[in-house]
Amino acid sequence: MSLETTKSNNYGRLIIPGRFQPPHYGHIETIKYALSLANEVIVIIGSAQDSFSLENPLTAGERIVLLEKILEKHIGTDYCKRVKIIPIMDINSNKMWVQYLKMLLPPFDGVVSGNELVLLLFEDMGLIAIKPPMFRRKICSGTEIRKRIIEGKENWTECVPKDIIDDLRKIGFVERLRRLSGV
Repeated sequence: MSLETTKSNNYGRLIIPGRFQPPHYGHIETIKYALSLANEVIVIIGSAQDSFSLENPLTAGERIVLLEKILEKHIGTDYCKRVKIIPIMDINSNKMWVQYLKMLLPPFDGVVSGNELVLLLFEDMGLIAIKPPMFRRKICSGTEIRKRIIEGKENWTECVPKDIIDDLRKIGFVERLRRLSGV
């Protein structure tokens, strides 16, 4: 896919919120899909304040580095011309969340998300809410990947880009998650 802005892009800027725990092929496909619709995409690293927990084992910084590596490999070295990665802390107030994002981010037209709550919140604010085609949803989810790691299954890698598996191992992702789970 070319990163050049084309007249076929419908939107100026869309956002993709996620926790990216860890980044996987579903995330890559969603980013590519959003880039086919918009001139620019902001990838939000959600729950940026949380790390070293079962739901959020990676730090925001680790997630940014992993995503940058994936984007360079799968989108192209000039991805930064159209994709921005911004960590955002949780506010734990669903109704106020979109307004919170509007305060923190450059203006955006809407969201691309597979999360029904996120879509509903953006629709409620009168913004564009797009559900992307889901990539192997049952197995390519952070929850499933983390579950497989905790259970000691090696097939957790099938939905994680090979480009970052060594990086995850170097930072002790598998051991960290297993220790946090008490295994």
